[in-house]
Amino acid sequence: MSDFFSKSRITAKPGYNRWLVPPAALSVHLCIGQAYAFSVFNNPLTRIIGVTESAADDWKLTTLGWIFSLAIVFLGLSAAFGGKWLEKVGPRLTMFVAACCFGGGFWVAALGVCLHQIWLIYLGYGVIGGIGLGLGYVSPVSTLIKWFPDRRGMATGLAIMGFGGGAMIGAPLSVWLMDVFKSASSVGVMEAFLLMGAIYFVSMMIGALTIRIPPPDWQPANWTPPLVADKMITQAHVHIDQALKTPQFYLLWLVLCLNVTAGIGVLGQASVMIQEMFKGSVTPAAAAGFVGLLSLFNMGGRFFWSSASDYLGRKNTYFIFLALGAVLYSLVPSMGLIGNMAIFVLLYALIMSMYGGGFSTIPAYLADIFGTRYVGGIHGRLLTAWSTAGVLGPVLVNYIREYQIAQGVAKAEAYNVTMYIMAGILVLGFVCNLLIKPVHEKHHMKHDDFDELDGIYPNTQKEAS
Repeated sequence: MSDFFSKSRITAKPGYNRWLVPPAALSVHLCIGQAYAFSVFNNPLTRIIGVTESAADDWKLTTLGWIFSLAIVFLGLSAAFGGKWLEKVGPRLTMFVAACCFGGGFWVAALGVCLHQIWLIYLGYGVIGGIGLGLGYVSPVSTLIKWFPDRRGMATGLAIMGFGGGAMIGAPLSVWLMDVFKSASSVGVMEAFLLMGAIYFVSMMIGALTIRIPPPDWQPANWTPPLVADKMITQAHVHIDQALKTPQFYLLWLVLCLNVTAGIGVLGQASVMIQEMFKGSVTPAAAAGFVGLLSLFNMGGRFFWSSASDYLGRKNTYFIFLALGAVLYSLVPSMGLIGNMAIFVLLYALIMSMYGGGFSTIPAYLADIFGTRYVGGIHGRLLTAWSTAGVLGPVLVNYIREYQIAQGVAKAEAYNVTMYIMAGILVLGFVCNLLIKPVHEKHHMKHDDFDELDGIYPNTQKEAS
């Protein structure tokens, strides 16, 4: 069994078509992207006992809100600690464990619904499922970067676009399953959890079974690595532990954290925000459509911007995110004051495209700076910036809004200060990105280190694309 999961078993033979790898990555990311759609379960979970309406002993929304928060926290933690393990054992075993955790998390959560024990849902979807999220998120990304050294941005965009689009499958699937299983005595959540756990486990296992890794230092045919003159793309490798000793890691951590903080804060309040800023003009249904539009731009931006970064350069792409984003956030209050809803929606669509693009571009940025050999593990540790931003963003938006309203500011204007603060956060991120330089050669691995650290000698090979 251990041989079945070994890296040697999944190393591609000569002539393997590298375009078979992105579907394997997508089969995992489209599953774990369901996390963005978990909110569709919140209202039914408040009626587990009452069924038609909440009973006295039913859970409150504030209690249920911790499920998603726990999942994101454990996504970051598992990615940070599991990334190094991924580089050691390879993507097949990591994706298998991710499938067991994510699918199994649904089943444990279903037990929690059946017994009406919220701690079991926290444990199942929040902790166990969150671990599956983290391992599933990082496992295909490093593999794609190694298969597409000539198109790193496009490759990571393909996979991470799936995570952004997973909610578009997960939300209607969840609602449909609950409708199928609901009855006079059940809202259908438990049954939906059980079936979704099985569906996602099978889909993620398809990815685990079909994933392949290239031979060490494989290169596409007729491709020449970038000239050494392009100092922002290294030809060397930095070990995962050594990366933590470089200023570049922490600057990139801040860049990702600040970009995500600005985006995730307003994403969670998008529906309420547009209704309050254009009071009487936007119905709840129209606000839901606005959120759906933002999701489309979030998903599309993940592929568009990461692909564009192959031509613009990763550092320049982040300059666009941070500089243009600061300008767009600064313009939002004006659009609300003059009542220009069309421009308001356009501004937010662009902001969300760059929010998604920040996620998909960062793995390629890491590969440029630290090399590809340990990029999966380094990326995993950098994702703790996402966990941090997942707390900072909503806290800033929610508490500043509450403070503004308590001071007598109209709801329609309660987000103005927040938008200016978000713009300032992006300016700070711009400065951090400006400070990023190539890693000093003292941090680079020597050829003798490869055998000592992971048993792999450099062995340049070229295959057909």
